[in-house]
Amino acid sequence: MLQDERPLIQARSEGDGCCHDLHLHRLPGHRSPLPPLSAATMRAGGEWPIRYARWLEDAPEYAPLRPGRWRLSPRTTSAPGIWSCDLVQDWPDATIELLCGGGWHGVLPLRPLPASDAPRVKALRKHVREGTLAPVLLWWVSFLDGWLLLDGHERAAAALAEGRVPGCVELVRVPDDADWRATAAEMSRGHEERMARLASHPATPHTSRQRQALERGYADALSTLPYDAAVTPMDARIANPQTGARRA
Repeated sequence: MLQDERPLIQARSEGDGCCHDLHLHRLPGHRSPLPPLSAATMRAGGEWPIRYARWLEDAPEYAPLRPGRWRLSPRTTSAPGIWSCDLVQDWPDATIELLCGGGWHGVLPLRPLPASDAPRVKALRKHVREGTLAPVLLWWVSFLDGWLLLDGHERAAAALAEGRVPGCVELVRVPDDADWRATAAEMSRGHEERMARLASHPATPHTSRQRQALERGYADALSTLPYDAAVTPMDARIANPQTGARRA
């Protein structure tokens, strides 16, 4: 993985067949694509996926976004072990076991998780108890068969220190097929025509409510289209010609 042309992970696969080990070496320098979250911002709450989407668009050099379709949504359930035995806490070197069929399905932090008594973590633990802690941001990476922790290392440590599973917003790249684009384009044209007709009417509280209803309906309609995960682009891994290792 490269961030702003800087490698963050080197990886080497060992083993054949369905079961093999992936040896990882993470490099320092990861920068979160999201801005720091203040206590007031977290207590205010809101639609975190929408906020995160805007922030990701504002920080393209630190985000994995590329042209195509992406899904950004809350992850409300987690399989057992994702935040315990399958959470990679060793730094900077670690080994994960990839299995055919079962996979790994763990979380790989991009910098060390802080201690539970670190000052920032101690402050965030209060938010865990209050129920105001903002979710962490995970990126599903298919060739790892797991998630990279893009933002929220301190928040994850705070939740785990309180015996909780961190709340998550999941970033997933989804297929950009022609049928989906055609359907989405047709929905968009219809939405734009309805909004244009509404704009020709005098502005009143009633037309404002209609506009909000049309926006909600358009978003809900797009959300019903299929969003299966796509393979993470292989150019996220760049070969190191000197060592033969892979940079993810």
